[in-house]
Amino acid sequence: MADAPAIIPYGRQTIDQADIDAVRAVLESDWLTQGPTIERFEAAVAEYCGARHAVAVSSGTAALHIGAIAAGLAPGRRLWTVPNTFVASANCARYCGADVDFVDIDLDTGNLDVADLAARLERARAEGTLPDMLVPVHFAGRSCDMAAIADLARRYGFMVMEDASHAIGATYRGRPVGACAFSDMAVFSFHPVKIITTAEGGMVMTNSDALARRLRTLRTHGITRDPAAFPDGPDGPWDYAMVDLGLNYRMTDMQAALGLSQMDRIAGFVDRRHALADRYDAALAGLPLHLPRRDGDLRSALHLYVVRVDAERTNVSRKAVFEHLMARGIRPQVHYIPVHTQPYYRNLGFRPGQFPRAEAHYAQALSLPLYPRLAEADQDRVIAALCEVLG
Repeated sequence: MADAPAIIPYGRQTIDQADIDAVRAVLESDWLTQGPTIERFEAAVAEYCGARHAVAVSSGTAALHIGAIAAGLAPGRRLWTVPNTFVASANCARYCGADVDFVDIDLDTGNLDVADLAARLERARAEGTLPDMLVPVHFAGRSCDMAAIADLARRYGFMVMEDASHAIGATYRGRPVGACAFSDMAVFSFHPVKIITTAEGGMVMTNSDALARRLRTLRTHGITRDPAAFPDGPDGPWDYAMVDLGLNYRMTDMQAALGLSQMDRIAGFVDRRHALADRYDAALAGLPLHLPRRDGDLRSALHLYVVRVDAERTNVSRKAVFEHLMARGIRPQVHYIPVHTQPYYRNLGFRPGQFPRAEAHYAQALSLPLYPRLAEADQDRVIAALCEVLG
């Protein structure tokens, strides 16, 4: 009996011997955490992005959380983001006791709709409910229109923290995402399915010295050894001062070693994603699908290849397509269930129908397998299965 074909996931890490050797070197060293490899990783990402500071933490969620704290979110303050994202983009405000609201998306890109943002800001100013922070999400690795967002931030007086969890390796107006040219902070995630991985991990990018200092203190229990922080001076070289209510969000040196090794190959990872996306674009062009937009003065990192099943051109539902792929050993995914429809946020007063484009996107979206080690033969299996059900 022939073996069943291998399962094809929607995303998968790419690990080679150099990565293994880098982690082994840390395991054989004197530092497993709070050591020099973390600083080297931070320096490498800061240099790559062209940002002044990079602050490594234990996850992308941790990065969003300390970014929200550093920005001053607290009860009585407000964060706006989009519904088409993972819940962490909104939850970071709730961790601080702040309120959350949403801006609808552009259906073609899945990103924040700047026109909707502008209209909501005008209404909020009249009502006295302007946001203190905006978290635009670079969906699937494609940057939002950050210059337009920055113009609105200056006009209405809110901070901007880019949720670039999908987007290390992307560019906007010729500069790497993470440079913070149009924002106060940008957040990366290094989960295994992301562009590079540290197993779990994240990072906050910023050009602000003050924000960077607070972020570094917040990730380590709010503790510092800076002599200036001691009201009566330190008792000795062992002393430390807790100056803020921080958290234990530290990255380990093992994780940093893996990330540092992966940074050597980030350009190849993104190039390979684009080559695979080119193959999808060509092979799927005749099917009743909306394919991802790939245009403009930016280059997506292509964390995800999200198609939308075109209900006007087929009677086959997105669910039927999903189940057809699953039956053939292919594991697609759906990005994302709109955050405002989750039970927790419904209990805060949100309801279906408030953000119709995010809901329309969810109803049609299907993330196809895309990762650097996806073999073309396996990609052809995905294409063939889609042609079977939609052709």
